[in-house]
Amino acid sequence: MKDKEMKGFEEKLNHLEELAEQIRDREIPLETAMGLFDEGVVLSKSLEEELEGFERKVEILSNEPPEDGSGEAELSPF
Repeated sequence: MKDKEMKGFEEKLNHLEELAEQIRDREIPLETAMGLFDEGVVLSKSLEEELEGFERKVEILSNEPPEDGSGEAELSPF
């Protein structure tokens, strides 16, 4: 995973956590809370897609033949 990808992922995750905190504030109007919720749903789906991509990369890298020449790749659960 590239630093840029990780930073983007972590920033998005932090923003999602901030949205959740704002929604928990009982003082905000319902319409504002719904807007924050909608934004959170979109962000959550984006993060899920990114995470699935990272998992696929890990699985692919885990399946590469070892450098010791044995030719046997070991599949490790993620």
